Order: sequence, then C-alpha cells, then structure tokens
Amino acid sequence: MDYDNKNHDCSRGCIVDRDNTGMLQVAYDRGCCKLSDYNWLAGIDEDKYTDLYEVRFKNTRKLIYRNESGQMLKEGDLVVVEATNGHDLGIVTLCGVVVLRQMIRRKINPETYQFKKIYRKAKALDLERWQEAIAREQSTMIRARQIAAGLGLEMKIGDVEFQGDGTKAIFYYIADERVDFRQLIKDFAEEFHIRIEMKQIGARQEAGLIGGIGVCGRPLCCSKFMADFKSITTAAARCQDLALNPQKLAGQCSKLKCCINYEASTYLDARKSLPDAREPLDFSDGLAYLVKTDVLVGTMWFSFDKSNMANMFPLSAEQVMQIRELNRQGKKGDPVIEKSKGSDDTPEFVSAVGDDSISRFDSTGRKRNRGRGRDRRRPSDDQKGRSEGGQQASGQMRNEQRSREENRPREDQRPRDEQRPREEQRPREENRPQQEQKPKEEQRSRGDRGRRWQGGRNNNRRPRGNENKA
Repeated sequence: MDYDNKNHDCSRGCIVDRDNTGMLQVAYDRGCCKLSDYNWLAGIDEDKYTDLYEVRFKNTRKLIYRNESGQMLKEGDLVVVEATNGHDLGIVTLCGVVVLRQMIRRKINPETYQFKKIYRKAKALDLERWQEAIAREQSTMIRARQIAAGLGLEMKIGDVEFQGDGTKAIFYYIADERVDFRQLIKDFAEEFHIRIEMKQIGARQEAGLIGGIGVCGRPLCCSKFMADFKSITTAAARCQDLALNPQKLAGQCSKLKCCINYEASTYLDARKSLPDAREPLDFSDGLAYLVKTDVLVGTMWFSFDKSNMANMFPLSAEQVMQIRELNRQGKKGDPVIEKSKGSDDTPEFVSAVGDDSISRFDSTGRKRNRGRGRDRRRPSDDQKGRSEGGQQASGQMRNEQRSREENRPREDQRPRDEQRPREEQRPREENRPQQEQKPKEEQRSRGDRGRRWQGGRNNNRRPRGNENKA
C-alpha cells in the first residue's frame, strides 16, 4: 500500500495499514512510541525465565507477562493477554535476558510475583475489534470531560484508554485534592455502557502521556525513557548556580524540570574541593569579595567592589586557600591590580563567528540630504533600485530644458535698437480681430513671461487671462 495511507499510532507504537484485499495489518514501530527500548542483550541465551515477555500498551503503560500459549514469540508480535475482566491486546517489546534487568529496576521478584498470562497471537478479528475500540477513545474523552464539568468536580480527565476487547476503559485524571467520583462512575457506565476504571496521575505523568518537545529540541524525558519520577527541589538549582527564574526552570508540566537532577550530584562533588569564601580576602589593595564561582572548572572570581562585577579577577581554589592561611596569620595577600593590568589573558571560549563584532551590520552614519523639500529619511536599497530609472529620466529632461533656455535669445541680450517696445512684443494678440487688447495693468510681468518660457512644450499655450469674446 501507499506510505501516505498508513496510520502511525505513536501512542501505541505501531503502524496500521490495509492490504489490497482489505485485510488489516499492524506492525510494530520502535521509533514512534513513548518509552521506546532496545534489547542490548539480544543473542545471550539463558535457561532461566525464558518465558517472560514485556508487553506495551497505550502511551507509557508496560507490563510483564508469562507465555503459556506454547507459541514462539518475538519482539514486535501482537498478542492477546489476560486482563482483570476479559482480555487485552498489546505488543511484545522485550524478551530474553534483558527482561530480568527490567524486573530488577521495577523491584519485581520473579519467585513471588503473580504474572498474568499470554493467551495467543492476535488474529484478524482481534485486530479489528481493537481498532474499533481505539476509534472511540477521543469522543469518549470529550464527553467524559463534559460530564465531569456538569457535576462540578475539580478534576481534569487527561486521557482514556480502551481495553483490547472494548468492554472496559481506563480514565486517567488529575486532581489536586481528593475527588468523590462515585456519581461520576455511574454516569460514565450509563453513558458508555462499559466497565470504568479511574486512575489518578500527576502533572509529570500527564506530560509523559501527552508527549512533546522540550526547550532543548528533543522529546520530553518523561515520555522518552523516564518511568520513575523523583522529587526535585530548588536546592538542586542553587548548587549549580542557576538563576531561580520560574519561567526557565519549569517544564511543560509547570513543575521543575527533571533534567535539573541530572548534574546535581556532579556539582555537589565538585563543591567539596572548593574552600569556603563567605568572608572577604584581605589583599594589599583592599578587601576582595567573592562574586562568581565556576564549580566544574574550580575557579573563583573576586572583586574589590562587592556590588560591582566590572573589575573581576580569577583565583584557583589552591590560591584562595593560601591567601586564607596568610590572613589567619595576620598577613595580606600580594597586590592584584598590577598583575591584572600586565596580564593579557585570552578567553577560553570563542564565539562561532570568530572575532567579528555583533555590531558589524549596524550603519556607521547617516548621509546628509542636501536637497530642499525632500524626505529626510534615508531610502533603502530596494527603494533606490526602483527609483533609479525615474531619476535618470527626470535628469535628462532637466538637462534638455536647461540647454534650450540657454540657446534661446532673451530681450535683454538683444541690441537696444532691435528691442521692440513692450506693446509690440506680442503681434499675435494685436492682429487678432476677435480678441481685444488687454489693458497694461492686466499684462503679465517679466517674471511671469520667464516662467512661460520655461514651460517647454507649453510655450505656445494661450495665457488664462486671454478669453475670446463673441
């Protein structure tokens, strides 16, 4: 079948598809599931507990079953297993010696634990019934939330998981306080006609059920590999010198991030080798106060100004202990200001862009706009490109107009004997029989005539003051 027609069910870790005959086919997808695992002890044979298998269900629910069917099972097989009421359907994820390691992690004693049974491999009818039950989960969860809100219960239903035979459903809910859901169970049974099981989970377990991407760009730890959730306090953040900012320390579950505990033990061990610097160090230059500590590097930064971090100088843990011993003997440490001025230490870390400055893209200055009446804002490169053609055309027109005016003879440049009187300069208006001569006070001035000569193609246009009379 086409790859686009396949349904990737990442909540259960399988790919659902139908062949050309319409037969349902389900395959295990190891990389598309929560709490995915890998059998790193495959190939190691052991005669003891070879009939134990790990079977996964929806999201992060996994259980260990005993194979009493007599069939040979392997990883990725879909099996029908025993349930409290009826039967369930799951996927075999682990088998062999690694299952014993999982039982040790979950604190399961194989000698005393009552394992449930694996009946058989799933058939086509079992898969069809299983997919029908899965299709009802989303609508059931929405309706269950509406019923719980109608009863006024302070709880949130996070997920619904149907059993493989479709006769039972597990409702996962979150509540800060104890909730009396006796009436709620009755309403659910009357509405859905199935057996009801209510299971309370925490905020971290809800994030593991839903899944997502963390700020590090990787899938959430609670949905990828974590099954045991330990308590996390702000003391783990303080020992790592992390800023106590709730927005940065909180995860998607609104609780402290689980990854804060990953390196807390390493920082605690590294702090044991650092001396206590609560009191300032006495130098010849003055008192130096501890400002910052690089725990893993073993460097302590001091400053003579307790409230200023501008002029800091580093000291190793051994140097601090030596100066502390001198202060106890009533002596002062060597001056530090002269050493810091003469030293030319290069930074340990270099940015990815090398020595380039982050302000290299800023403009150095503004160009003066000498034009009058123009926009003082500096145009962008794309605006310059769009207006380049228009500026060239307008520049050519101004040059042609300027050359035309220079070649045109003016009245003042003619000899005096050739100059005509002011009344005789416009023979056209005098020779026209239909137009009367305008009075002198209505005649245009020399400045108006100059503007008329600058009109280019409109030189022959008749002035507005001359009107034809009938």
